[in-house]
Amino acid sequence: MRNSENTRIAFLELVKAGLWGNGNPDIRIDGTTDWQEVYRLATEQSVIGLVLAGLEHSDVKPPQVLLLQWIGEVQMIEQRNKAMNAFVAETILALREQNIYALLVKGQGIAQCYEKPLWRPSGDIDFFLSKDNYGKAVVFFKNKYSNNKDGGQYSQEYAFYTDQWMIEVHGSLRTCLSSRIDKVVDTVQKSVFYGGNVRSWDNNGTLVFLPAPTEDVFLVFTHFIKHFYKEGMSLRQVCDWCRLLWTFKDSLSHGKLELWINKAGLMKEWKAFYNLASRYLGMPDLGLRLTGVESATSRHSSNKFGSAHDSIADFMVCDSRYDKKAEKLMEFILGGYSGNKIKDTLQIAKIFPWKTLRYSPSVFLNLNWLKVRERLFK
Repeated sequence: MRNSENTRIAFLELVKAGLWGNGNPDIRIDGTTDWQEVYRLATEQSVIGLVLAGLEHSDVKPPQVLLLQWIGEVQMIEQRNKAMNAFVAETILALREQNIYALLVKGQGIAQCYEKPLWRPSGDIDFFLSKDNYGKAVVFFKNKYSNNKDGGQYSQEYAFYTDQWMIEVHGSLRTCLSSRIDKVVDTVQKSVFYGGNVRSWDNNGTLVFLPAPTEDVFLVFTHFIKHFYKEGMSLRQVCDWCRLLWTFKDSLSHGKLELWINKAGLMKEWKAFYNLASRYLGMPDLGLRLTGVESATSRHSSNKFGSAHDSIADFMVCDSRYDKKAEKLMEFILGGYSGNKIKDTLQIAKIFPWKTLRYSPSVFLNLNWLKVRERLFK
């Protein structure tokens, strides 16, 4: 890797401190710590605000000139987030006036799970709509803004541009990785829109709706898995997932999550990323908890762990069998995606060889059998 081991450890310890609010992180500082490299990693991995929050919890500080630059960057992120939140509220209300009802996904909704929501770098604004509302929303935005991306019938995604923001309108959150994954994504989407599984965020007086925690965790996970295999991902996406899991740890349905992950064929990826989050980011084990809903494959016990109603969801704990994969994942993420799809895919194949082969038609040709079938029989 470009960064020294000591510098990488300092960076990850600061991410961990910012992620959980831990005071006095165990940061090894000596003459080999390259603060410019820590700053570069924080910027590249979109966790610049999180690392600054970690510095607030630490007695260790970078050189003053760099620290002032850092603070200035985060202040600009904060101002951008305030403006974006105001725009989201305004747009949600404008859509409702036209009887168009949209949920917010990813981005600003997940930011609310952090201790400092305004310090999370923002990206696009993502609206998620039911089948009936999607078409109306596309017309609404076409009348107001320019667009240059039409996701088509299968992925149902349009991108629109204002002077300041990029808006993505989603009628689906399919990954296009495989039919197996996308069928489960469709099931989760139905759970949100037709099962009424939503939560809300009070955005300065405007009630904004988001997917319910269990559904959101799955959709966030499949979204960054899509990025991992096809487009490149940052450490921030893993941090988002961690904060979402932690914030709603007491209301998640382990049974539904486990069922969906298994049906999608993504349990190995889930366990590898959970191991990464646990070992490098301090993610607690959430697998042991008192629940009235039995997990699809949970083991029940009346041993030292508690009563027969305590379920051990082994997909929500750090599984040491995935240590090597987690190590390779972290090396790959921190090393940065090259932008060369063949080269990056070969690197990913060293971590998940069979899955990479299975997803290769989608990665290189943007095809899967569900997509082909829908085109043939539409």
